[in-house]
Order: sequence, then structure tokens, then C-alpha cells
Amino acid sequence: MGFPVHRPRRLRKNENIRRLVRETTLSVDDLIYPIFIEDGENIKQEIPSMPDIYRYSIDRLDEELEEVVNLNIPAVLLFGIPSHKDDVGSDTWNDEGIIQRAVRHIKKNYPQLYVITDVCFCEYTSHGHCGVLHGGNVDNDQTLENTKKQVISHAKAGADMVAPSGMMDGVVKAIREALDGAGFTDIPIMSYSAKYSSSYYGPFREAAQSTPSFGDRKSYQMDPANRREALKEVALDIEEGADIVMVKPALAYLDIISDIRSNFNVPVAAYNVSGEYSMVKAADRLGWIDGEKVIMETLLAMKRAGADIIITYHAKEVAKLLKG
Repeated sequence: MGFPVHRPRRLRKNENIRRLVRETTLSVDDLIYPIFIEDGENIKQEIPSMPDIYRYSIDRLDEELEEVVNLNIPAVLLFGIPSHKDDVGSDTWNDEGIIQRAVRHIKKNYPQLYVITDVCFCEYTSHGHCGVLHGGNVDNDQTLENTKKQVISHAKAGADMVAPSGMMDGVVKAIREALDGAGFTDIPIMSYSAKYSSSYYGPFREAAQSTPSFGDRKSYQMDPANRREALKEVALDIEEGADIVMVKPALAYLDIISDIRSNFNVPVAAYNVSGEYSMVKAADRLGWIDGEKVIMETLLAMKRAGADIIITYHAKEVAKLLKG
């Protein structure tokens, strides 16, 4: 039976009824805020392509962390920019490296924050690729060996969770075995399970100083044309021990988020990446869109598609908007 008995507009008449029947909600509890931490002193440098996002040295980091805590954002995801780079990214497993020192600082001074560390090598290698190079190609298995050293160092520093982003085959298994073998059985893994070789990463590469010096990452990150492959990658990561799986980027890959939610019973994270952030900011500054409304609609779409967690540079703005 259709119109006029059924009138869907009855349940849209005012905000109160819309609230009562709303299917999807966005909460500050859903958010992870990425932070860029640079080796050095007295650094607070805005990233030109990412308005309102900064690189901080550890001695200036409290300015950011205090706001994050006051906004009740539950977690941060840390990216390091070291002063030393080499061909294997050895600073990633240096116990006095930039990430390790930052983790210790946060856990000492902001114990209520949940600290997640990005596990990769591109910011730390002289060539900008995500692992050890042999003949111009990333050596998957040697990179796994170095990844094991990296995660143990992060765990020793006090990281609550590790998040491997390099798209190496077998990385979750290698990390789980390394952490368990070192006694860190309680540290979960949030895997960048479906990370696409995307053009949306441009501003991040400026922020993290991680642009490859040659070539691209298409031989290890996923082809944007592939949908079914994402399910294979996620299935493998879950089998290897991933506690949370991630889709990156988010906005152009809502179908992937939906597929994963429909096929797997694990928490799903969506990374609202730098290019997505910067496009909204640029259009808002030009007066072409209402930035606040677009931000909320965009993140709500990620939740509606099936994401449980959203990693976003908009986290502070969203937390303020949600507080009203």
C-alpha cells in the first residue's frame, strides 16, 4: 500500500522526530586524531596544504594534546618526522627515536589518551619508500624483519596500539608473533588492510616529508580499480591476527567500507585522509561550501557505510561541533 496512506515526510516534520528516527549517529567516541611530530625544538609549523594542521616538536606538543584531551577525543595516531634518515629507516626501531620519545611523553603526561603508532618506514627512509629496497623494489620479507623491531620498540615505549600501514604481505602475522614473543600480548593491531595507491595522499606526503624519491607505491598499495581484492586483504589480516581493519582513503571508497562491514565481524576504521581534508578546507575558504556542514555530512557518510572508527584531521572541529 502506497501514497496517500504512506507519507514518509511525516517522520521528517521537525528536528525532534528526525532525531528519534535517525539511523546513524556520529560521536566524539568514534574519532582518532592524527598528529605529526618532528624531531627538534620549538617547532610548531603549519602544513601549507593542510590549513590548521601543524608539525610539532615534543616540547611544543602539549599545546595540541591539552586541546585534544579537553575535547574528550579518545585516541591519537602518531606520525614521526625524524632528523636522521637512511636507506632502511633504522630510526624506526631506535628506542630514543622521535616516536618513542613522543609516546613516553604522552603516556606520562596524558595517561587518559589512547596512543596508536603508525608503523611504516616511508618517513624514515632516504628514498621515501615503505621498506628495504633491493634493485629498486621493496623487499617484502626483509621489511617484515625490520617491522618486528619497530613494533617492539614502540611497545616498550608504551604504545597502546600499533597500526602497520606499509601494505607488506604477512605484516600482521609478523607483528603479532613479535609482540607476543616479547610479552606484549595485550597490544592490539589496527591494520591498514585496504590501503589504496591513491592521489588523495598528496598533502600528507608534504606533512610527513615522505614523498618517494623515485617511482610510486603501486607495487604494494592497492589498485583503486579493485573491489574484491579488498575483501581478500582483510580476510588475510584477520586470519593473521588483526584486531581492527582499516580502509584508506575513506570518502572515495565507501563501497569498500560497506563490503567489509557486510562480510566481517570486526571493528572497521576509515581514514579520512589529507586530500579529503584539504579539499573541504580550500572550498570552505573560497566560500563555495559551508565547511562545517560538509565535514559533518562527510563523516556521517563514513559511519553510514559501516565504519566504527574514523581517523580524521577534522577531529577537533567535529568534537567542538558535537558539543554545540
